[in-house]
Amino acid sequence: MADIIAETPRLILRTIEEGDAERQYRLLNTPAVMARLGGPKELHEIEAKHARSMALYARDGFGFLMILEKATGELVGHCGIKRVDNPLAKNIDDHEIGWVVRDDRWRRGYAEEAVRAVLEWAFTRVGAPHVVALTSALNVGSWKLMEKLGMERRADLDFDDPAYPPEDRTTILYSLKAQQWQEHMQ
Repeated sequence: MADIIAETPRLILRTIEEGDAERQYRLLNTPAVMARLGGPKELHEIEAKHARSMALYARDGFGFLMILEKATGELVGHCGIKRVDNPLAKNIDDHEIGWVVRDDRWRRGYAEEAVRAVLEWAFTRVGAPHVVALTSALNVGSWKLMEKLGMERRADLDFDDPAYPPEDRTTILYSLKAQQWQEHMQ
């Protein structure tokens, strides 16, 4: 049974449960949604990612969450916290937030609503001193949201990841300290 971690006016953020990999594969794994994330994945890749996320949640008390739309009960995205684990990153083990929203729900403010709930979770219950978010320069929607949330660009933490296509190979980072978040929320 999934745990509800946060609720917003329009969304429920809950832990991953059995069957979510198939739902994610069907609803979030589109060329548009996955364009800046290395392209659509195979179902077994999503299942493996979910298994890792569930294990990390059990160990650390945080992980990625499924975003459900209250009005319909449908899966509209995922959002959460994990440790930076890319071996090419300069800030291994920092708390990293990330999100994705299915393309038929874009431009409704769902990503911002979910990320604000995850930031509150990160800074109040998880106790993260700061969080980072990683993206590519071409993922304009993501880094604009990072800036809107008060995150600061950290060019000193950028790195190249050859696992991605050339246009997305440079991973750019933004950071937000707990105190900055508290000030931004006032």
